[in-house]
Amino acid sequence: MPKITEPTVAEHRARQLRVLLDAGRTLVAEEGLEALSLAALSRRVGLSRPSLYEYFGSRDDLVAAILEEELPDWAAALTEAIGGAGELRGKIEAYVAVHFEAVSDGRHAAATRLVEHARAEPARARIRAGHTRLLAPLTGALEAAGVPAPRLRAALVQGMIETAAALAERDPGAREQIAATVVDQALAGLTGDGG
Repeated sequence: MPKITEPTVAEHRARQLRVLLDAGRTLVAEEGLEALSLAALSRRVGLSRPSLYEYFGSRDDLVAAILEEELPDWAAALTEAIGGAGELRGKIEAYVAVHFEAVSDGRHAAATRLVEHARAEPARARIRAGHTRLLAPLTGALEAAGVPAPRLRAALVQGMIETAAALAERDPGAREQIAATVVDQALAGLTGDGG
């Protein structure tokens, strides 16, 4: 039986989970998405693979766990940013800014890239539920502004942001222009006049 390093088994498991999730993110940041596997994680943290399976049943479970840990903080940052903005333009600008900030943060960038790599439906369902939380602040802002079909439009704006963030990652010097263009495009599509 492994040695318990915390006062209780629950605290030990929570600490071990933290170590595993941090190591998973680091593995992705240092070696890329394809390097993330339970075997690689096991080697990195020095935990046997059978012990690792107590935390994650598959690579997809690991991916979903990393994302589930990141998404609440990200959703809170979006809610705070939108809540502090004035008119619809300011809210959209704040939403885009938080996403672009996340791209430059290694933890969020790794989490964002991981979304595409979950293959099993249970993990994908967990990820979709988390993504819904990210859209909630924007959906609420659009609804409050009287924009028709706010959920659909929030999802479409999110799609533009994801594409724009990938462009900005490849060309950091164009980041501000890309972000401003997303805001203009989103508003022109929402109001018909860009403002």
